Amino acid sequence: MRILLTGANGYIGMRILPVLVEAGHEVTCVVRDTKRFKPTKSILEKVQIIEYDFLYPENAIQHFKNKEFDAAYYLIHSLGDTTTTLKEYELRSIGCFVLVATLTKVKQIIYLGGISNEENLSKHLYARKVVKDVIMQSGIPYTIFEAGIIVGSGSISFEIIRDLTEKLPVMIVPRWLNSKCQPIAIRNVINYLHLCLSNENAFSRTFEIGGPDVLTYKQMILQFAAVRGYKRYILSLPVPFPGLSAYWLYLTTSANITIARQLVHSMKNDVICKEFSIREIIPQQLIPYKEAIEMAFERIAQNMVVSSWTDSASSSLNRLDVNEHIEVPVNGCYQDRKWTEIDRDKIKEVADRFFGIGGEQGWYYADKLWRIRGILDKLVGGVGLSRGRRSKIDIEAGDTIDFWRVILADRKNYRLLLFAEMKLPGEAWLEFAIIQNESRCILKQTATFRPKGIMGRNYWYSMLPFHYFIFRNMLKRIAGIKKIKKF
Repeated sequence: MRILLTGANGYIGMRILPVLVEAGHEVTCVVRDTKRFKPTKSILEKVQIIEYDFLYPENAIQHFKNKEFDAAYYLIHSLGDTTTTLKEYELRSIGCFVLVATLTKVKQIIYLGGISNEENLSKHLYARKVVKDVIMQSGIPYTIFEAGIIVGSGSISFEIIRDLTEKLPVMIVPRWLNSKCQPIAIRNVINYLHLCLSNENAFSRTFEIGGPDVLTYKQMILQFAAVRGYKRYILSLPVPFPGLSAYWLYLTTSANITIARQLVHSMKNDVICKEFSIREIIPQQLIPYKEAIEMAFERIAQNMVVSSWTDSASSSLNRLDVNEHIEVPVNGCYQDRKWTEIDRDKIKEVADRFFGIGGEQGWYYADKLWRIRGILDKLVGGVGLSRGRRSKIDIEAGDTIDFWRVILADRKNYRLLLFAEMKLPGEAWLEFAIIQNESRCILKQTATFRPKGIMGRNYWYSMLPFHYFIFRNMLKRIAGIKKIKKF
């Protein structure tokens, strides 16, 4: 089958793409930035890629003319956008998608949304329902799946529950953690999305999908803790202000404040299935919640996490042309440049160190100061350090490393370039590179800061004493030496 896959570099898109390719389908992937689309080489060779943003319908014809598809997946969500524009973004995007589906003679639209069977929906779930309504009115056969909590390595639900469980042995939590949900394993979700293709019994129907367990959010945290071997104590209190609950979630997890607000409003509702017809149309063994957690950690241990919700760039990065900054700007910037000579036979070892920086590995020097900087960032509305890394060893452009975004990860030429997504009065880059000539090999470490106004300049000068010790010792430990070698 000829398949159009939108949101191909998102959490669900990256999971279903290899399944579709292995099944022999001709897949055309639509992404907003091809530089951030990093499937395996074997998959990349078998798919077509279109760089396109569905928020700009005026460009649809030139990108999709003379193309036809048998089915199209709509896996685009605006979870990270502000609630004031969420509905407008969703409407513009789905409207453009339906236009493209009509132009390309799509015979089946497949959409994954959220369970919306309650009357008082959050803005987030209401926006998903708006998308559902547009698809249903498109005149094209559709299959719509509605899910609550999706359990899988890298999913936003999994990572937030993991943050709460691993960081807080005692939790005083809002009462909305007693709301009920029906978590479903990512493997079951992908099976539904795949096996509904060309299944006429699933045409023009909406299905609610969930796993075999109905749990409260509190029970999910406690069962997560049991799987990991932790003892956790939870006390629920009535918290009348959802903004306070959102800020608590934001401070204790990797969610940014916008996502935290949307999740809190969504969690006030029970998110459980009220119809189960999909189980007869696409029968499969539903994975219990605890088993789904165990499977997720198996993938993490094997460094097989192929996608994460943090793979979508934050708003600070969206304001930049990423390609423009493959070369770090020079004009109007301050730089802290440090370098040392390294042995030629240690090149791979040294490169492995800086490509493995952050997350559980830490930053090689003054990790406590890095953590304090992460806490301060959280307090002023930044992302903090809690995002970690997708994988301990694998790294690609677009990945997050704590409060940095990977702009370039070039193992062949031994170069790593990071862009700061922390709250700053300016823009910052951190670069590691190994430079070679006939006589020597040099490890170069460069911190670049482009200040905004007087505040930015004051920030840079106030941080210079810390930079001297932190960056100097970080360079020595990455190089594996006790003293910087002059040349």
